[in-house]
This record gives sequence, C-alpha cells and structure tokens, in this order.
Amino acid sequence: MDVTLVDNLVFMIPIAGLVALVFGIYFYRSIFSKETGSDEMRAISDAIRDGAMAYLARQYKTIGIIAVLLAVVLGLAIEWQVAVAFLIGAGFSALSGFIGMYVSVNTNIRTASAARNSLKEAFTTSFRGGAISGIAVAGLSLLGVFALIMLFEVVWDLDLALKYIVGYAFGASLAALFAQLGGGIYTKAADVGADLVGKVEAGIPEDDPRNPAVIADLVGDNVGDCAGRGADLFESTAAEIIGSMIIGFAAYKVLTNPLGLNMASVDALAYVFFPLVLMAFGLIASLIGISLVNLKNEDDSLYSALNLGYFVTAGLSFLALVFVANQLLGEAWLYFVGCGFIGIVLGIAIVYITQYYTSGDWRPVKEIAKASETGPATNFISGFSMGLETTVLPVIAISITLVASFVLGQYAGEVMGLSAAADLFVFGLYGTAVATIAMLASAAFILAEDTFGPIADNAGGIIEMSNQPEEIRDRTDRLDSAGNTTKALTKGYAMASAGLAAFLLFAAYFEIVADLENIALIDAFVVNMGEPTIFVAGLIGGMLVFIFSGLAIRAVGNAAFDMINEVRRQFREIPGIMEGTGKPRYDQCVDIATKGALKAMVLPAMLPIVVPVALGLIYRFAGFNAPAAVGALIMIGTIVGILMANLLNNGGGAWDNAKKYIEEGHHGGKGSPAHAAAVVGDTVGDPFKDTAGPSIHVLVKLLATISLVTAVLFV
Repeated sequence: MDVTLVDNLVFMIPIAGLVALVFGIYFYRSIFSKETGSDEMRAISDAIRDGAMAYLARQYKTIGIIAVLLAVVLGLAIEWQVAVAFLIGAGFSALSGFIGMYVSVNTNIRTASAARNSLKEAFTTSFRGGAISGIAVAGLSLLGVFALIMLFEVVWDLDLALKYIVGYAFGASLAALFAQLGGGIYTKAADVGADLVGKVEAGIPEDDPRNPAVIADLVGDNVGDCAGRGADLFESTAAEIIGSMIIGFAAYKVLTNPLGLNMASVDALAYVFFPLVLMAFGLIASLIGISLVNLKNEDDSLYSALNLGYFVTAGLSFLALVFVANQLLGEAWLYFVGCGFIGIVLGIAIVYITQYYTSGDWRPVKEIAKASETGPATNFISGFSMGLETTVLPVIAISITLVASFVLGQYAGEVMGLSAAADLFVFGLYGTAVATIAMLASAAFILAEDTFGPIADNAGGIIEMSNQPEEIRDRTDRLDSAGNTTKALTKGYAMASAGLAAFLLFAAYFEIVADLENIALIDAFVVNMGEPTIFVAGLIGGMLVFIFSGLAIRAVGNAAFDMINEVRRQFREIPGIMEGTGKPRYDQCVDIATKGALKAMVLPAMLPIVVPVALGLIYRFAGFNAPAAVGALIMIGTIVGILMANLLNNGGGAWDNAKKYIEEGHHGGKGSPAHAAAVVGDTVGDPFKDTAGPSIHVLVKLLATISLVTAVLFV
C-alpha cells in the first residue's frame, strides 16, 4: 500500500476539523448578526438564557468535583495517563454541552424575530443554530481522540496509547450521563408542573405567560435536549471511535503476526486509524448535507427539506466509506463496505421505525388517542402496551446488523488468507466496528436536527408570551411540530447507536482482558451463563437498568410535586395572575427545577460506576472469574438497557403525539374528556422519553467504558 496515501488520509482528520471550524464560525456570525426582536421578546429570551446558563454552571460544578475525585482515584489505582485522558474527555463532553446550550439560548430569540418576516428565514436560523452544536460535538470528538492518540503514541507506543485513551471515553460517558440525566429531570419536572396545573387545572394554553412554570419549562428544553443530547452524542462518537480502534489494533496484531500473514506494519495500521478517517469524511458529508437544508417556498414541507439533507449526508457518507475502505483495508475492502452499508441502512431504518411509532399519521398514536375517549386508565394501558410493542422492530434491525456485519467481517478475513477461528473471530468483530462507525458518520447532521427542536420550541414560547399576531405563531407552530419529530428521531438514532456501541465496547473490554491474560480474544470472549456466579453477575446487570430507570423517573415525580405545589400557590396567592394584571414569580419555579435536578442526579449516575467495579473486585478477591462476571454484567445490562430504552423513548413519544393528535381536532379536540386523559398520558410519558430513556443510552456505554478502564483491576 502507498504509505504516502495512508498518511494523507490520516491528515484528513485535522483538515475535517478545520473545515468544520470554518463552517461553525460562518453559521455563528450569520445567526448572531440577526435582529433580536422587541423589548418584550428580549425580556422573555433573557429569562430563558439566564435560567439555562445558571443551571449549567451549577451542574458543571457538581460534575467537576466528582470528575476530579475520580481522576485522583484512577491515577492512584491505575495510571496517571488514564486519569489525564479521563479529565480531558469529561471536559470536552461538558464543553460540547455548553456550546449547544449557549447557541440555543441565543438563537431562540433570533428565530422568533425572523418568524415575524417569514417561515423560510425562521427555519434557516433555527436549523443553522442547531448545526453549530452538531458541528462542535462531532469536531471536538474527532479532534480530541486524534490529538490524544497521537500524543500518547509518540511518547509511548500505540498499544499503551490505546490503553490510556480509554480514560477519554470514560470521562465523556460520565459527563454525558450527568448532563443527560440532570437535564432530563429538570425539563420534565418543569413540563409536568406547567401542564398539569396550567392546562388541566387552570385551563390556560401552553406557553401562557400567566403560568409560573412556563419559563422553567422553556429553560428545560435547552438543558435536556441541547446540553444533554450534545454530551450524549459526543460520548457516543468518542467511545465508539476508541472501541473501534481497540478492535482495529486486535486486527493489526493478527495481520502482522510473523506466523500468519506477516503484513507490513504500516499497512496493518490502516485498520486502527480507519474509524478516525471515516468519521472525518462523515463530518464533511454532514457539513454538505446541513448546507443543503433550505426552504424554497413558505408552503414547502419542513420534513422534506430536513430529509433531503439527511439523505444527502447518508449518501455522501457511503461514498466516503467506499473510497476510504478501498484505500485502507486491502483486498477485502468490499466486504467492509458491505458492513458499513448495513450500518448506514440501520440508521435510516431506525428513523422510520421511530417515526411509525411516534407520528400521528400511523396506527400506534391513533390507537392511543382513541383509547383516551374512555379516560386516563385506558390511555395508559394502550400507551404502555404500545411501548412494549416498540421493542420488536428495533431489536430485529439491530440483530440483523450485528450478525450480517460479523459474518461479512469473517468473510473478509478468509479472503485475506486467514483460516484460524481465533483470527476470523477478530475480523468478524471488526466488521461490526465498521458498521457502527459508518452509522455514526452522519452524527453531526443528526445532532443539528435534534438541537433545532428546542430552538424552535423556545421561539414559539417567546412568540406566545409576547402576544405576537396569530400568523407569526402559526409559523413557529410549524417549526415546533417539525422539531418535536426530529427530537424523537434523534432519540431512536441514539438508541440504535448505543446498541451497536455497547456490543463494540464490551468486545473492546474482552480484547483488553485477552491482552492482560495473554490469551486469544476468542478465548477471553467466553461468558458461561450456566455458572451460578456468572448468572448472578448478569442478573445484577439487568437489575441495574431497572433501578436506574426507577430512580430517574422518581426524581422527576419528586421535583414535579414541588413544582405543582408552587404553581398552585402562586395561582392562589398572587392577586390578578389569571387576569394578567399580576406577574408570576418565574424564578421560584426555575429554582425548584434546578435544585431538584442537581440533588437527584448524583445517586443514579454513580450506580453504573460503582456497581461494575465493586462486583469485579469482590469476585476477584473471592476467587471467582471476575473478568467473565463483569462481562456478563455488561452484556445483560446492555440487552435489558436496549429494550428498556425503546419502551421508554417510543412509548413516551407515542403518548405525547396522541395528545397532539387530539388537539388537532380528533376525538373531541382540546378541552374534551379525551384530551384531559391524553394530557395525563403525556405527563406519564414525559419522564419516560426525556429523562430515563435517553439516559439509558449513556448508561449502557458507561458500563462498558468504566469496565474498559478498570479491567486491569479484575485480572
């Protein structure tokens, strides 16, 4: 292979980062040069911005203290290099969330102002605001991994560099879990309080300025869907790149084995750096797709504009996959293209599956809406059963992807001349790694769609609270409707990537175990669930998902309890609040949501850190097979987590859109008994889809990354 060409493709990584920076600066200057509306609009926007940034500062203080303490423990128990990588990963993950939040709370007012001119201008403003977050997350993830691996490789060697850099993945996972969990608790406590007291009890519209919880609700959209999801997808891309590189290094050792193929070291290194190079090309593909999202006419479909950008991004990512695989992966490159193609198709399939279960155009949502006619109980029964049903198609899609990419990877090994079962097993795992990275190549575009949602939602709130004309509200309603759909689709995408990533990460865990025990990966990758000690470890992994979900949902309930009582108190005690002559105390509700989120997020977030490490150490000193036990915990935790995340995300999304379907005029419309029942169902579904569900994506990856870091303690 041409060494210069390989080097040039590696150089695409910093080039892609530089191009992304240029795009981000261009979008930033374009957005921040726009008008910020009237004084009344700015007052509302300032309240949202101040509340969001104050919450983020307090949350990051908590994360920072915990991160420093854990870094000290990692440095003393393992290696100081791992601790440094951990702090950098946590810092970059937090920075990703901050960028998403900062841009969102400054774009919402500009989107609202643009909506006074045209839907086209408002759409462009809000989507490009979301694009800045997507670009920042993907760029920071890519450049952070590349810079660290290069630094560690120069000072030590590649083998040690890959062992040290797992700390980066762990740090990213930790910060992401706190951000997603804390943001989810905040946003749903505010949302539940605003809906139950405002809509149901007081009978006032959503985003009504008379509702004391409305500012907290609008702040929550940002801390949950911007800061939380930004950190989530940063962690996904960072952890999966690192996991893929570890599996790539296992392939490197097979290829350079003097008793095997004895491939030149430079050529074999391409398998290690392939994930980074493909992500670099995927980032450029996302930038092109983002640039093509545009609304030509006011009557054009927003979904069509967004879908065009996504399909262009996916298509260009596939072309990049073909080119990079052809140049880097030797004579069997076409098989790896097949693996990547399957991963890209999975991403598209999950988008459509999620849309089927959460859109008002299809059977599931209509069925829940119809069940609402007979009250909240039947609404809940229908919605929960639909959530259980939603696990089927995503699991089938993920299963097909994993099995097909594993088999194609083994075929690639055979084409290259490998025959030993242990060697073919490694190449099968590498096939799943290629599928995972190919799916994630469009992450920047997906996150742009996600952050677009809360920007549009906030813009609608600003327009409503500042009493703008109905024509302008209609424009922001269209934006908000599209944003709700893109947020649901992003959760499905994050869940699917978590499924592939978790398998990839516990494969990387067993590779580290195999290296420490000096055995073949296929021998380390044996978990005998028939052995009682291993079965118990798996049972604990499954239980961990349930207790984590329970704590997250309960935290929303506790914070919402305080929020509801505060809103009721203000309605009762502030004179003229319902007539519009008395001013609500928005700050009181913001403070309740902030304190409730920060207080409740620590315990569930620490569980996936403490439990695997404690179990591994107990098993080791008890004389049991600790590496296999921790592997069982990760595997069963991952399986249960994927199922639970689907149930909570899609079930909650279906409840939400059943309410919206009724509000469109079906089954009696707003104010009907069916609508009241649907509001209750939506309230139950809120912590499902926006707190526990998205946090499980991070949980299953954190289980693997903490085990990657601490594997040396179990062997």
